[in-house]
Amino acid sequence: MTRRKACAASPAATFSAVLVAALIFFSKAGFASDASVKIDNFTFDPPRLTVKAGTTVTWYNEDDIPHTVAATGKQFRSKALDTDGKFSFTFTTAGSYEYFCSLHPHMTGVIVVEAATGSTQ
Repeated sequence: MTRRKACAASPAATFSAVLVAALIFFSKAGFASDASVKIDNFTFDPPRLTVKAGTTVTWYNEDDIPHTVAATGKQFRSKALDTDGKFSFTFTTAGSYEYFCSLHPHMTGVIVVEAATGSTQ
């Protein structure tokens, strides 16, 4: 019977494996994620949301009556969202975006968009 020696990975192979794993992790972390806002009981939840540029925010109407999502600066505006309706908008520019329900103006919220990591915005 022949005996094989256990073969340890070379330092170069180990480094390469770690480098590949890190690149995969950080490349996924670099992509903008999605975020959501729930509409329920005449409120936007959360009322203030901070995201990175490139993030798509989706509002979901979980209330029993229609609502809208309209930016005070007119950057976006949804149609009336019935129960279970949704509206999405992708924020590409850093800044603060105040919004409200045009059917119920006392309902307000704000999306704060930060520059994407490594961005020159």
